[in-house]
Amino acid sequence: MNAIKSYNSALLIDVGFALLLALIAAVGSFGAGASSAVAIGIFVFIVIFLILLALSIRIVREWNRMPLLRLGRYQGIIGPGFYLIIPLVESTPFTVDLRVISTTFSAEQTLTKDNVPVDVDAILFWQVSDPEKTILNVQSYFDSVQLAAQTALRDIIGKSDLSGMLAGRDIIGKDIQALIEQRVSIWGINAISVEIRDVRIPKELQDAMARVATSEREKMARVKLAESETLAADKMLDAAKKYQSNLYAMQLRALNMMYEMSLNGHNLMIFIPTESKGFSMPTPVGILGLEQLANQRLNIYNQQKDQQQDLQGQSGKGVQPQGKRGEKDKK
Repeated sequence: MNAIKSYNSALLIDVGFALLLALIAAVGSFGAGASSAVAIGIFVFIVIFLILLALSIRIVREWNRMPLLRLGRYQGIIGPGFYLIIPLVESTPFTVDLRVISTTFSAEQTLTKDNVPVDVDAILFWQVSDPEKTILNVQSYFDSVQLAAQTALRDIIGKSDLSGMLAGRDIIGKDIQALIEQRVSIWGINAISVEIRDVRIPKELQDAMARVATSEREKMARVKLAESETLAADKMLDAAKKYQSNLYAMQLRALNMMYEMSLNGHNLMIFIPTESKGFSMPTPVGILGLEQLANQRLNIYNQQKDQQQDLQGQSGKGVQPQGKRGEKDKK
């Protein structure tokens, strides 16, 4: 309503100013003749009217708002659309943007809770929710929001440790956003969100953290390898028990190993006919059968030798009894 009244009064005052100045010009030039005075008055009226009209025009975009001051007193907010103000009486000192604004801010060489210097870059998304508070309660809301964001960032960094900042950036961002909201809400500004863009730490600390991470990964790899070896050993023991209880399973496993060895076509295999507990294939069991066969041959040879010695002993003992019998017979 104030804007409509201002529009109507501005238009009337512009026309009145133009008529008054034209009348003064006409009276001043009356002595030079009536016709020339009227022409000059009309020309002066048109020029002054155009100048006042140009100074009175205000065009406000859809996403902007303007404060209207009359003789220094706040009258209201205008926008969006076309407006006329009273020159030299009314003014619109600046424009307020109602869109979401992104502001980058940073904190350099700020100590964390565990005394680690870090450089943090962040982005604040904010919006003017109450233009009247923004106009009346803060001088420069752009600069004020950025300074409030920087101080909030430093406060949160000082209360957080390095590992928490690196692992929970979203949590740190929410804490910063809540702290900024407390400070800028009285200015009619809403802090929408804070995004942590980058956290930079000293080079020496980066190397130390890299070594720690490498050692942790190596430890995990060694533990996993040991667990795999234990599991494989248990499975091998189970398989050995099955092979021991069933010789045909061992024979099938040996045939599978021979098949895997022959896949690439570059291995040379020699078949050795052996016999061991019913096996006649060149398997580990057959190789053991060679040793058993050699032992059997040795045992047979030893048995034959023992038999020959027994036969020789028996033949010697058989002659002695006959001699004794002859002596008895002679007696």
